[in-house]
Amino acid sequence: MNQGTPYISQNITAVSTNKVLPAVVDIEQAVLGALLIDNDSFGLISDLLNESSFYSENHQIIYSAIKAISEKLEIIDTLNVIKELRSSNKIQKIGGAKYLAQLANKVNSANNIDFHAEIVSQAAIKREMISTASKILEDSYNNELDSLELLNKTEQSFFKISEKNIRKNYASSGELIKKTISELDHKKKNNQDGVTGISSGFRDFDALTGGWQKTELSIIAARPGMGKTAFVVSTMCNAALDHNVPVAIFSLEMSASQLMLRMISAEAEIEGEKLRKGNLQKYEWEQLHTRVERLSKAPIFIDDTPALSIVDLRAKCRRLKSTHGIQMVIIDYLQLMTGDEGSGISNSREQEIATISRALKNLSKELDVPVLALSQLSRSVETRADKRPQLSDLRESGSIEQDADMVMFLYRPEYYKLTELEDGTPTAGLGELIIAKNRAGTTDNIRLQFVGEFTKFSNWGEGYSTTAKNTFAQGGGISAFESKSTGSDVFFQSFGSKANSDEKPKEEKENPFNNDGDVNVPF
Repeated sequence: MNQGTPYISQNITAVSTNKVLPAVVDIEQAVLGALLIDNDSFGLISDLLNESSFYSENHQIIYSAIKAISEKLEIIDTLNVIKELRSSNKIQKIGGAKYLAQLANKVNSANNIDFHAEIVSQAAIKREMISTASKILEDSYNNELDSLELLNKTEQSFFKISEKNIRKNYASSGELIKKTISELDHKKKNNQDGVTGISSGFRDFDALTGGWQKTELSIIAARPGMGKTAFVVSTMCNAALDHNVPVAIFSLEMSASQLMLRMISAEAEIEGEKLRKGNLQKYEWEQLHTRVERLSKAPIFIDDTPALSIVDLRAKCRRLKSTHGIQMVIIDYLQLMTGDEGSGISNSREQEIATISRALKNLSKELDVPVLALSQLSRSVETRADKRPQLSDLRESGSIEQDADMVMFLYRPEYYKLTELEDGTPTAGLGELIIAKNRAGTTDNIRLQFVGEFTKFSNWGEGYSTTAKNTFAQGGGISAFESKSTGSDVFFQSFGSKANSDEKPKEEKENPFNNDGDVNVPF
C-alpha cells in the first residue's frame, strides 16, 4: 500500500466528493511512535482511543497489535509489535519493520501523548458524525420511512458516537458509598494524630485540616519576600523525608540547582549564603554530607521547565504518577504558567489564569492527589495600613478563589518592621499562615516559625537548636551529633570511619561545590 495515500474505512462516506474528511495522519504517527518508545504511555490513552479512531488502515492495524500486546501484559516496544504483526501475517501490509522504526523515531518522548490522542479522537468523532449525517441525509429523502422513526434513529446514532468516545466520569450512589466507607475505614486505621491526608509537618495546620487532602487544590499566596517557596519546600521535605511520600515540584521561577541549594540549606541547617560560596568550616562539611545523604534518598522529583504550559504539566504529572506514584504536586508559581496554545484566550491574561486554575483543580481530581500552587498577590496590599492579605488581593483572577479548596496567605510582620503584635508577641521569626478559605472546614490564623538563615518554616516555638552546631564546632564528633541527626546515622558513621582512616584526612575531602558556587550534588 502506498504510504502517501492513507486508507479510509469503507463505512465512512463524505457528503460531497469535493470535501476532505477530517484526518491528522501526522498526529496519529506521533501517538503510535510514543507508544512504541514508552511502555507506560498506553495506559494514559487506552480509554480514549480504539482502532477505528485512526484514519489510516496501517495505523489501525498497528494500534490493534499494541492493544493485543497490552492485554497479554507484555512490554510494548518495536520488537514485540513486529512479533505480533508477523504472527498475524500483517507486517508487510503496514509497510514492514522499517515503517515501525520510522514511527519510533518520529518523537523524542511520550510527554504529549494525551494531548495528541485527544486530537486524534476529535478527528475520529467528526468522521463518525459525517458518516452518520450522510446516512441520515440519504434516509431523509426516502418518503417510505416514517419521520418519527427516523428522528429516533438519528438520536440513537449520535448517542452511540457520544457513548463510545467520551470517557466515563460518573458513578452510582452504591459505588460511591462503598468507596467512601472504604476510605473512612482506611483513614481510621491509618489516622495518626488526626492527620487523614499527607502531613504538612506543621502541627497546628494538620490539627485544623487533617493535612493535605487528595483531590484538593490549595493556593498559597503572598507578596514577594514572605517565603512562599520556603513554605512549600518545608512541607515538601516534611512529607518526603519523614513520611516517604513521593512529591513532584514544578519550579518555574528557580532552577533545579537553586531549589536544591534551598533544600540542602534547610535540611543541613547551614546558611544559604555559605552554601552558595562553598565557604564552610570542617564541622559544616560533616553536617552537609550527613544530611545530603538523607535528602538524596527522598522521593522528590524536580522539574524546572520555564513557562510550562498546562498541557505539558498534565502530561508530566500523569507520567510521574504512572512511573513513580507521586502523591503530591507543587507548582511554583501559578502566574508563570501558560495556557493551552490555540485556545483563543491568550489575549486575556485574566481568562488564561482562570483556565489554568480550573485545569489545576481538574488535575488534582484526575490524579487523586493534593495540588499546591503558589500565587502572587496584587500590589494593593502595600497601600493599606494593615498589610495582612485578603481574598480580594489574589492577583489577576477571582476564579483562583472559586476553584481552590483552600486559599492561604503567608504574612511576616517582621518584614514590615513591626516588632510586636497587638497582644505583645514579638514578631522576630514569626510567620502567619492565614487560612482565608477552607471548603472542608474552618478558617484560622496559624503561627509558624520562620528561620531566615536556612529559609525554612517550622512549628511555632521550635526555632533552631544550636546544640549540634556547637558540638561539631567543639570537636564533639559523630557520637555527639547522633541525637540531632535523623535517619542518617548509618551513613554518617560510615563517613566518619572513612574520614578517620589513613587514606584521606578530613581536610583533604573533595569540596562538593565548584569554584562558581554551584552544587555538584553527590547523587
